[in-house]
Amino acid sequence: MQKVLFPFILLLSCLSIFSCQNNAPVSQATKQAPIDSLLSQYNEERLPMFPLEATTAGDTRYNDLLPNTISQAYRAQLAAFYTKYKTLLQQYDPAKLSSTERRSYDILLWECDINLGDLQFHKELMPINQFDCLPLQIGQYASGSSAQPFKTVQDYDNWLKRLDAYTVWCDTAMANMRRGMAAGYLLPKILAEKMVPQMAGFDHGPVEKHLFYSPITTLPATFSAEDRVRLTEAYKKMIADKIIPTYQKLHAFIKDEYVPRCRASAGISDIPNGAAFYAQQIKLHTTTNMTADEIFQLGEREVARIFGEMEAVKKQVGYTGDLKSFFDYVRAKKELMPYTTAEQVVQHFKDIHTTMQPQLERLFSLTPKTPFEVRRTEAFREKTASAEYIQGSLDGTRPGIFYVPVPDASAYNIFADEDLFLHEAIPGHHYQISVQQENTQLPQFRRTLWYGAYGEGWALYTESLGKELGLYTDPYQYFGMLSAEMHRAIRLVVDAGMHTKGWTREQAIQYSLEHEAESEQSIVAEIERYMSWPGQALSYKVGQLKIRELRDKMQQAQGDKFDIRKFHQLVLEDGCLPLTILEQKILGAL
Repeated sequence: MQKVLFPFILLLSCLSIFSCQNNAPVSQATKQAPIDSLLSQYNEERLPMFPLEATTAGDTRYNDLLPNTISQAYRAQLAAFYTKYKTLLQQYDPAKLSSTERRSYDILLWECDINLGDLQFHKELMPINQFDCLPLQIGQYASGSSAQPFKTVQDYDNWLKRLDAYTVWCDTAMANMRRGMAAGYLLPKILAEKMVPQMAGFDHGPVEKHLFYSPITTLPATFSAEDRVRLTEAYKKMIADKIIPTYQKLHAFIKDEYVPRCRASAGISDIPNGAAFYAQQIKLHTTTNMTADEIFQLGEREVARIFGEMEAVKKQVGYTGDLKSFFDYVRAKKELMPYTTAEQVVQHFKDIHTTMQPQLERLFSLTPKTPFEVRRTEAFREKTASAEYIQGSLDGTRPGIFYVPVPDASAYNIFADEDLFLHEAIPGHHYQISVQQENTQLPQFRRTLWYGAYGEGWALYTESLGKELGLYTDPYQYFGMLSAEMHRAIRLVVDAGMHTKGWTREQAIQYSLEHEAESEQSIVAEIERYMSWPGQALSYKVGQLKIRELRDKMQQAQGDKFDIRKFHQLVLEDGCLPLTILEQKILGAL
């Protein structure tokens, strides 16, 4: 999942999960409210500071808000907020809490430490990139087909207020990036160049054809004639007077000022304090204390192991060349590119769901009620997007959506599609996130919590369930599963390689080409993603290996009494957990 999904939740930490458990209570004598009250208070106070999360979850109370998240005032507000709740939590004695309360206690202290640690690093000086940033996310909301609702007159007015705030954010972004240029906080030049056409796509009219005009084209028939006229004129004015000029400024700034100053290197170690920043990204995204060297070496071992399994599939299909040439053979095999339209590709994924559906109950007793859809990725971001899952609303009225980019259907290779569906949709992200959101027994803040090592680790783990679900009967689809696992193993090597060992972009691309069957175009996009989002790609493999290790331990301990449905329930029922807490829970159930 490339953007999963709970946006703006995860930040950096300077402390490990163990520090959360060793904080002594401030005052045992102080009379305290039940910890559930504190957790609820935390959630309610936090949501206005992260209103896009609330909107994504279906909470409409803050749909008109868009804080200037990269301003110094906002960063100071965050510091005060997390310091306050860390202090309040320390008034509780963890030993006196129930197991469920203790889990929430540990998680919230982890959250406070993560966010306070984040403020030590100046991410606000590099607020825009080609892969995941507010200007791209706002485009999704503006399309009228994402989480921002456009059903009532108030909905339409709320969006206008958000757009006003968005233009302020963009002005701050340019000011911050100028500060970053002076201080050495710069993106790799190749990434900044990709941002130029992205901004250019929004910097001109005609207004009626602009993406941000889309909600007006679907005005509900129930609106009065007066409201229809007023809103149409307001949206035209907003786009013509603010949105287009804002993107014109962004386009010109990035093209003329920013790109020429950007760095040639691929790794984050070249920004000020970059090595410490990357170490913290490892802690954040893996929820472990692993070092970059340990990550790199783990990746090399996994690459070697999976390489051997790939060799077996190559022999099974009768290919006599070496594995590297087999990658090219799979990439170019016309039988694996059978479609001519994006609609056929989308239907292909729906057919995969139909095939596996009868087998799901054999592996899962805990399943979500939230509906789910497959959609083609929007045109404005399709060329640079990866397949992704966007979660549904908390109340289940908005479905979970699996987005598939199909910029050229005739060149779309299906060899890894069964694996991709398992990961992004069912039983991967859709099951995990929806079960978490639907669990009303969890404190509210935990129903939308996200840890990549758990969430992405779960999704990668589910890729291995294909044969048990009636898939992977075609050796090429099984090879697709191995390729996806190899892809995640490669990430450990190239991410740590670029950000700590001086690897170039080209070196990382070549390593990937030699070890996996993805197209060169896809590999380039992935490597550039790692360059813009250091450490995030590590979460998948580290989390998958931990979940598989825990399954093996439970199976060995329980023997014939082992129930795979029970194991999956234990993993899913509490929602996202740091891996340390997940391990404590599973081992405690043995």
